[in-house]
Amino acid sequence: MKYTIELRNVWKKYTIGKEDVIILKEIDLKIKQGDFAIIIGPSGSGKSTMMHIMGLLDEPSWGKVYIKGLDTTKFRDNKKAQIRGKTIGFVFQQFNLIPTFTAFENVKLPMEILGLSEKKANERAKYLLSLVGLKDRMNYKPTELSGGQQQRVAIARALANDPEIILADEPTGNLDSVSGNFVMNFLKNINKQGKTIILVTHELSLINYASKIIHVKDGRIIKEGG
Repeated sequence: MKYTIELRNVWKKYTIGKEDVIILKEIDLKIKQGDFAIIIGPSGSGKSTMMHIMGLLDEPSWGKVYIKGLDTTKFRDNKKAQIRGKTIGFVFQQFNLIPTFTAFENVKLPMEILGLSEKKANERAKYLLSLVGLKDRMNYKPTELSGGQQQRVAIARALANDPEIILADEPTGNLDSVSGNFVMNFLKNINKQGKTIILVTHELSLINYASKIIHVKDGRIIKEGG
């Protein structure tokens, strides 16, 4: 069976000064298409590093990372960037929007990078911002938007190239409960439409959204369930 994402015996080591620090140990994980997987654990447990490796933003020190059956550890950086651009959308706790761009320009940018026509990129950016309830905020810059609105822009941007996988790292961490509920319900809705969602959090209250729960502690998966 081909999994959407598979980690095989993944380890991650950083060298700080003269000391080696092991962040991830013996990670084996399989994510199927259509899963809503939540990776939960305390701060410093290695869950964000695991997500960065799954999203090809970082490389394992040892082990294999498969995306849709392809061994990405053999790929050059430009091939990994191509997979990220087409297959994976990212949502971060800090939003990571370009401050000098409007909401519309932030959402349109990933499509421009992949070479979508101006007309199609404009239409899809408008559609996605309408989808997240920001049709009347398209020309606002991030500093003119609330935290919840900025995260909605970030979600629209993540969906720009219609990726199969959404990776969300603490997407509700900087939001009030109303904005957080909007984000989680929106992610659940697009999951029902076939998107694979992998979400990192330390908030136990979010696990009710999950079809698969991965508990991480001290760099290891200590419990896994559907």
